[in-house]
Amino acid sequence: VRGPSKDPMKIHFTKMHGLGNDFIVLDGVTQKFTVNTKSVKNLSERRLGIGFDQLLVVEPPRSENTDFFYRIWNADGSEVFQCGNGARCLALFIRLRGLSHKNHFIVQTTKTKLELKLEPNNFVSVNMGPPKSVS
Repeated sequence: VRGPSKDPMKIHFTKMHGLGNDFIVLDGVTQKFTVNTKSVKNLSERRLGIGFDQLLVVEPPRSENTDFFYRIWNADGSEVFQCGNGARCLALFIRLRGLSHKNHFIVQTTKTKLELKLEPNNFVSVNMGPPKSVS
């Protein structure tokens, strides 16, 4: 992960887990940085890096009627478009970081929109839309 000048810099992150999946979550709303495949692979390495299943980034919204843009990378450096357990962690991260005081918000990924709702006791529900057949 690199800052705007391409030099290595300190990036604040939060390590979270949901039902056995572990994540690092980065705030792309208040921090400026670039994520690439190599940096994701290095950070995900459990012996020499932070170690995680997925890297999650919350960014400012890119379209109307959404609160945030949500990006997800697997440990192998590939970017994916959805993760339910990650979305649950992202919702709590947004609240804990003070990025929103709402209990219900919509995040957009590269392919879909998700509705995240903070429930009492830090439970989070995620509406990922109806399942779609691939056959």
